[in-house]
Amino acid sequence: MGWCGLVLCAQVLAPEFAFAAPPVRVADRVVVEKAAHRLTLYRGSEALKTYRVALGPHPAGPKQRQGDGRTPEGVYTVDARNERSAFHRSLHISYPNDLDRARAAALGVDPGGAIMIHGLRNGVGWIGPVHRYLDWTKGCIAVTDAEIDEIWQSVPLGTAVEIRP
Repeated sequence: MGWCGLVLCAQVLAPEFAFAAPPVRVADRVVVEKAAHRLTLYRGSEALKTYRVALGPHPAGPKQRQGDGRTPEGVYTVDARNERSAFHRSLHISYPNDLDRARAAALGVDPGGAIMIHGLRNGVGWIGPVHRYLDWTKGCIAVTDAEIDEIWQSVPLGTAVEIRP
């Protein structure tokens, strides 16, 4: 029996061992570094995986109001998951927090909301990593479709999200 025959035999006799997927590592914290366009998943002090991201078109400074094209800065949590998003999966971030609402109230503006970590708009996933050449979201944090699939598996509801300048 040749090598291919052994592999086929292994798949038939013990399929659960033939192509076992690596175990999913659950993150307890997500850190987004806006200046570096980087999102890192952490478990304790261990960095599990890092991704390059696209942000809002005006990434410098914290989000101040609805429609300003900025990605927020601060500490939030993942408070909702949407598998049927207009983008390939989305994880909602708990923006605005109390500090964001106070800042917006002082300016007399609406702080906005609907800030997510998401994949690409449905139907254009073929763009892949090219999307990162331009900050194109309305303030969200965008990754490729394959990347949001990985993040989706590793980031449960309630996970802390820290967005840094």
